[in-house]
Amino acid sequence: MRLATALSAVTLLLSGFAAASAVVDLNTDNFDSYVGGSKPALVEFYAPWCGHCKNLAPTFDKLADAFPSQKVLIAKTDADGVGRALGERYGVKGYPTLKWFPANSKTPEDYTGGRDLDSLVAFVTEKAGTKSSIKAPPPPAAVELDAGNFNEIALDSTKNVLVAFTAPWCGHCKSMKPAYEKVATAFKSESDCVIAQMNADDEQNRPISGKYGVTSFPTIQFFPKGSGKPIPYNLGRNEEQFTEFLNEHCGTHRTPSGLLNDLAGKVVSLDTLASEFFSAAIPDRSAVLSKAKEALAALSLQGAASGIDKRANETAKYYVRAMERVVEKGEGWLVKEQGRIANLLASPSMAPTKLDELKVKANILSSFALKKVEEAYEHAGEYAGDAIKFAEDGAQAVQQKAGEVVEEVKAKVGEATGRVKAEL
Repeated sequence: MRLATALSAVTLLLSGFAAASAVVDLNTDNFDSYVGGSKPALVEFYAPWCGHCKNLAPTFDKLADAFPSQKVLIAKTDADGVGRALGERYGVKGYPTLKWFPANSKTPEDYTGGRDLDSLVAFVTEKAGTKSSIKAPPPPAAVELDAGNFNEIALDSTKNVLVAFTAPWCGHCKSMKPAYEKVATAFKSESDCVIAQMNADDEQNRPISGKYGVTSFPTIQFFPKGSGKPIPYNLGRNEEQFTEFLNEHCGTHRTPSGLLNDLAGKVVSLDTLASEFFSAAIPDRSAVLSKAKEALAALSLQGAASGIDKRANETAKYYVRAMERVVEKGEGWLVKEQGRIANLLASPSMAPTKLDELKVKANILSSFALKKVEEAYEHAGEYAGDAIKFAEDGAQAVQQKAGEVVEEVKAKVGEATGRVKAEL
């Protein structure tokens, strides 16, 4: 019994050590001896009954563990109890309130960032110039906007820009962030389609969010190139819906994974000629090739006059190159080329720009066999119709023959019955 009691006491003692926090507790008696000295300090003013404070406590403990205590102070004070006078001294109106005290200063600045560990670590690292033991998160894929760069980026007349106005404390913003970041990554290679976000609740950014009517978070607006007037984004907040909106308004052809979709690089007029070329008799293909060259030349002139992206003209040239290869090497070239491209697209080490180029070529080559596939479907329909007609005719013949047999059997049964009755 004594042994069990002793073990329980040891366990309780060890658990107390394990639960010990590196966050320094401050009160009116020790505050000045900790804050304002050679070490900078991040101080949380909290209340024991505050739910938000309770939620922050485990994160604040991890924050204190992440930095060397000899270089930066992570501390807290019960501003509704032993630290009430400190709360009044620094104008604390709500809980939790976090304030940053630079080294050798008792004049703080308010912390207005997020209450997640990554945001807090980034803030202390920047302010204290001290590295933490926590691996830094990758930089955000979405472009970060603020009062200093908003007009330069969001109102750039050569760019289409999607802007998410967010707040660090907003739960809906946090829920949306993974999808928004995924889409920002997917559109990274689209130079004129920018995915951006701004902390619209930051004091320096509030005039901008007010200018664009932001009253709740997240508010998402699309700024088309050449226009300073935004379009409200009213679709859902998953990556498929963001991608659908951007493709429609930016003229892009991306998938949520970042790859191009099956429409990328295709030109309707050349698609028609490609299928006509492949279904034509071999002697007639040269004439279709000439038509394609004329159509390409017209597209090039149109693009030069309207400022269409030069990349579109370059991809359109592949229709003509493919026709020339088929004329030169036969249809076998098309099959081999499609197989080669399919293998390269499956390569995990392929650079994004090369993947885009290959996907466009694969899309264009698919147009060549389109008409033949359609013809095959038509013939299949004809054959299916013949087969159905044949089956119907056969069924009718079988049914007719079966009726004749039944009648014949009935007649024979009648004759036999008559003979039996006569003999009786």
